[in-house]
Amino acid sequence: MPPNLTGYYRFVSQDNMDGYLRALDINVALRKLVCLLKPDKEIIHAGDHMTIRTITSLRNYIMDFDLGKEFEEDLGPVDGRKCQTVISWEGDQLVCEQQGEKRNRGWRHWLEGDYLHLHMTAEDEVCVQIFQKVK
Repeated sequence: MPPNLTGYYRFVSQDNMDGYLRALDINVALRKLVCLLKPDKEIIHAGDHMTIRTITSLRNYIMDFDLGKEFEEDLGPVDGRKCQTVISWEGDQLVCEQQGEKRNRGWRHWLEGDYLHLHMTAEDEVCVQIFQKVK
């Protein structure tokens, strides 16, 4: 049975955000700004329904979805695109596949102790973020 990811997580670190944003064709000024942000994550996980809130001082992004069901995701706040998205479990990892203009786009979340790991991919770039659960 997959883990329940419900909780509030504070930003710890990230690696290669600039490369990831460059793969999404984000302009240099916005890339520099985004690289300075330290987002928090709030996850509500109830059965097959999840809400993931990414919270920053610039803007918040909310994903509300049912596991295993494809939906149209509006990534306007991120890069102005829409894509077909499906999120499901692969073992203990929550995996998102985003089909659209960019090849190999998606992300995966998993827990290691109190740490939430996030790998985001676009084209050949991988951005790694780590968050710590707030008790």
